Amino acid sequence: MKATEVRQLKPAELEAKLGELKKDLFTLRMQHATNQLDNPIRIRAVKRDIARVKTVLREQSGEVS
Repeated sequence: MKATEVRQLKPAELEAKLGELKKDLFTLRMQHATNQLDNPIRIRAVKRDIARVKTVLREQSGEVS
């Protein structure tokens, strides 16, 4: 998932996507713990997708730290 794709989504869609990605990450971690994970690089990709979604959500909300 690219940042341009994420920026085109609405906040409600981003929240749904974030929940979906977190479930995927949990599943991948469980597979890794039980040695059933075929592609461990997928964990890194999902973590980065989560970060992208969170970044765009924060940008859209207008929060600045």
